[in-house]
Amino acid sequence: MNLKDLTKEYDKLQKKYGAKELDSIYFGGCEESPKFCFVFMNPTKKNIASNKSWRGPKSPWISTKNIWDLFFQINLLDKDIYEKIKRKKGNEWDEFFAEEVYENVKKYKYFITNLGKCTQLDARELPNSVFEEYLHFLKKEIEMIKPKIIILFGNQVSSIVLGEKISVSQVRKKCFVKEINGKLYPCYAVYYPVGNGRMNIDKSIEDLKWIIKYGLEEKIVN
Repeated sequence: MNLKDLTKEYDKLQKKYGAKELDSIYFGGCEESPKFCFVFMNPTKKNIASNKSWRGPKSPWISTKNIWDLFFQINLLDKDIYEKIKRKKGNEWDEFFAEEVYENVKKYKYFITNLGKCTQLDARELPNSVFEEYLHFLKKEIEMIKPKIIILFGNQVSSIVLGEKISVSQVRKKCFVKEINGKLYPCYAVYYPVGNGRMNIDKSIEDLKWIIKYGLEEKIVN
């Protein structure tokens, strides 16, 4: 199985859990030993790539703005790309600009994904049972790309991936270790920085800057 094979599984789950008129959103960025794997919750129709007519990459956060504020502030996005993103309206994104943005993501060697790939019409809360059905496939993604550090956004995603009750406010800058197919991965739980979590973006930025600087110093033995 490879990453392309996983997209077929995500398309099946889109029909089961997502909006029928929208496509699943997959992942994007550096696929070979990225420095970071950023794991968010699930996409919505604000991502123009979920339109069935879209022929570009089906990657997270296309045609949105706020999350790119975070990546720029933690020095994982070039200024010229960031300024283009801020100038563009969502409907002005095309497949060529989406490719340009994700080439910049690859340049900084990170991978962006969601735990749940089922695109919704809005930012409705999904039950744990839906995300848990995707967990096996997320582990496959991680096993294939082999990131140096995994960043989990929000209490729900962090709890499901780590298999224990997580309150981000109580575990800031704490390293968890996740074993996937015999390999150990350092993981950090970070405040969700967009939507209802926008008020916490400064805390997310603070923690991510610390993780980028010190996270790899954790003693993980494989």
